[in-house]
Amino acid sequence: MSLSQWQWETATAGAVAGFATVAAMYPLDIVRTRFQVNDGRVTNFPAYKNTAHAVFTITRLEGLKGLYAGFLPAVLGSTVSWGLYFFFYGRAKQRYSKNREEKLSSGHHLASAAEAGALVSLCTNPIWLIKTRLQLQNPLHQSRHYSGIYDALRTILREEGWTALYKGLGPGLLMVSHGAIQFTAYEELRRIMVDYKEKKQKSKGASNLLNSFDYALLGGSSKIAAILITYPFQVIRTRAQQRPSKEGIPRYMNSWHVVKETARFEGIRGFYKGITPNLLKNVPASSITFIVYENVLKLLRPKRRND
Repeated sequence: MSLSQWQWETATAGAVAGFATVAAMYPLDIVRTRFQVNDGRVTNFPAYKNTAHAVFTITRLEGLKGLYAGFLPAVLGSTVSWGLYFFFYGRAKQRYSKNREEKLSSGHHLASAAEAGALVSLCTNPIWLIKTRLQLQNPLHQSRHYSGIYDALRTILREEGWTALYKGLGPGLLMVSHGAIQFTAYEELRRIMVDYKEKKQKSKGASNLLNSFDYALLGGSSKIAAILITYPFQVIRTRAQQRPSKEGIPRYMNSWHVVKETARFEGIRGFYKGITPNLLKNVPASSITFIVYENVLKLLRPKRRND
């Protein structure tokens, strides 16, 4: 198989797998977003008891369409984000490696990843804002509903100005740390598990000691650690991105206003609203990702040695 054919097939498989994952888990994304903004002091959101009740209520009142509100900008945002991320990440690494004979250090890789993440946030914040607003539309919403992405964009520009497209950018930039925390936790937990199994089995080599269950456990655990640390940024961003009332009065003036009001009326629990559907959505996907990643590495290592 030629290199170009292999790249085309893997890219297609990755795109289909990514789309299928987003489609399957998207209802949980809707539930998470609605829990995040429900501070108990607003009347334009239905009251949900738990994740299952939220899914049932949305389906009963809004139909299957309600569980997939904002799906198009979610897919668009995910696709654009990954494409831009690898573009910016590659350019940053090229810049850091210019006139350098040795390989880039882990610090340079981390700096490249942070830079790429920040630039992606700047480019895609309007897409995520539109997705959030479409997800929050419900039968109790008093303002005229957006009919789609274009109508949402046009209405926001007309009623709020272009700066509204960048609401929640601050916490969005802070969420760049999520990936770094996840991979750091993964590597540390992996090292601990390998050391434990080496002592127990008196053998060396992580590739022989760890199995798919171990990788699933490591991937899920590292994802939970990253979510617990960075989740408040998601809540702050979502609340800051809410649509103003029909009188044009925003629920929160800015991200700092969200922090003060949430801490004042809800305490620390307010910053973790919707974390259950978020964990149900992201932890299984992360486990699968690391299972595939580690097992592909196992398959490639013997072949590389033979070459």
